Amino acid sequence: MTSEPETPDDEDQITVEDPESPTVETETSPLGDARLSQRAAIGRVTAWSSANWRPILVVTSVIAALALATGVFFLQYRPDRRLDDAAARRAIQAASDGAVASLSYSSDSMDRDFTNAKSHLTGEFLAYYDKFTKDFVAPKVKEKNLTQTATVVRAAVSELRPDSAVVLLFLNETTTGKDKQKPLMTPSAVRITLTKVSGSWLISKFDPLE
Repeated sequence: MTSEPETPDDEDQITVEDPESPTVETETSPLGDARLSQRAAIGRVTAWSSANWRPILVVTSVIAALALATGVFFLQYRPDRRLDDAAARRAIQAASDGAVASLSYSSDSMDRDFTNAKSHLTGEFLAYYDKFTKDFVAPKVKEKNLTQTATVVRAAVSELRPDSAVVLLFLNETTTGKDKQKPLMTPSAVRITLTKVSGSWLISKFDPLE
């Protein structure tokens, strides 16, 4: 009986490669390398942005706040400062004029001097000044032929509000009379409280300082 050559099983088959056919390997082309590098760079930029966006936002907010504050200062604060300076000057002027008028008088013009002084006063101090000059100052001035003149040496605002102010005054009071051969100069300091009445600063308190 003629035997047929055995056909090897699939598992026993040997694959013979053509020596001229190229070996199949996985290689990365230059284009693929470029794409990978680009993706890595984008990833790094994204990671940096995620980690640093908060500091950037804080710095930006601070710069914006400084710019806003600068604008408010020049547009609002500076005009208000100029207004406050002007109000302070008016308060000092009113206190100075009122103090000089209240402390200056002459036996030759008492009534006119006291009337002028009272136009700078208001409230309880006005009532007190009116009574004090009539009951005490006028008789002394007339009897001794006195003349007193006050001048302001220095003045400063201590408090300033829309309807009230406190001004410190340093004055010299010079007094002459028939019993005084030489003028007597007396330095004094007073704290004057002003009250705004119908748009005008008037003296409502007159407190001597020791």
